[in-house]
Amino acid sequence: MASLKELKGRINSVKSTQKITKAKQMVAAAKLRRAQANAEAARPYAARLAEVMGSIASKVVVSENSPKLLAGTGKDQVHLLVVANSDKGLCGAFNSNIVKAAILAAKDLQAQGKTVLFYLVGRKGRAVIRRNYPNAILASFDTTDVREPGFAEAEKIAAELVSLYEAGKFDVAHLFYAKFKSALAQDPTQLQIIPVPAPKAVAADTGAVVEYEPEEEAILAELLPRYLRTQLFGALLENQASEQGASMTAMDNATRNAGELINKLTIQYNRSRQAAITTELIEIIAGAEAL
Repeated sequence: MASLKELKGRINSVKSTQKITKAKQMVAAAKLRRAQANAEAARPYAARLAEVMGSIASKVVVSENSPKLLAGTGKDQVHLLVVANSDKGLCGAFNSNIVKAAILAAKDLQAQGKTVLFYLVGRKGRAVIRRNYPNAILASFDTTDVREPGFAEAEKIAAELVSLYEAGKFDVAHLFYAKFKSALAQDPTQLQIIPVPAPKAVAADTGAVVEYEPEEEAILAELLPRYLRTQLFGALLENQASEQGASMTAMDNATRNAGELINKLTIQYNRSRQAAITTELIEIIAGAEAL
């Protein structure tokens, strides 16, 4: 049985941990409001851009002369999995859920005879992928020097992916990130980003005939890279909101668990102290009777 000194030390230690988790919970809650607002503000633009692309792409016959980001390489052998994680921990299963979804997709593709490569964004989650696929890491993007990854980082990632794509390093790219639903729910999401799947055009029975200047393919050649950057930017924003939501929930659970542990240790400490006092009283009484 632990001594009174050891129990008191454990209680103080758990109290210190509880203060840290409580502070972390409050910080995550404050950051969550802003991150959620940013993620929700970016969704209408991405949806509208998809509608415009769908309207234009529906009028284009995909051929060899079509933009490569839309037409593809003509092959479906090498798949690149772009796994977007955070650089910080203490956010529950946020990073592990994204990595699990990516590894599950990788195993499914390998079962189909496909070659799988990885492009890693963020520091967390790398160890698991490197351990399972040590020779399949094509490239990685470091965000440790950035406070919050934003559009500048999305542009850099998109440029590097397009460069690798044009160099023939892969045929299809899939993006893995967490879509924010609430502080309690963040859904791991898989999205094909290269070649860009033609979005569905919204039906509009206006009877109007639209002529594009320049040609549709020229417009798509400009829109496709922007669409890719927008998808990556949206994924980074969704990840930030999901990370803060998961962190707030995890720290809230840790704070409550610490409180329960403090109560148990306090009860154990009081019982041990009472037993020690009772023993001392018995020894004193027994000594007095012996005299």
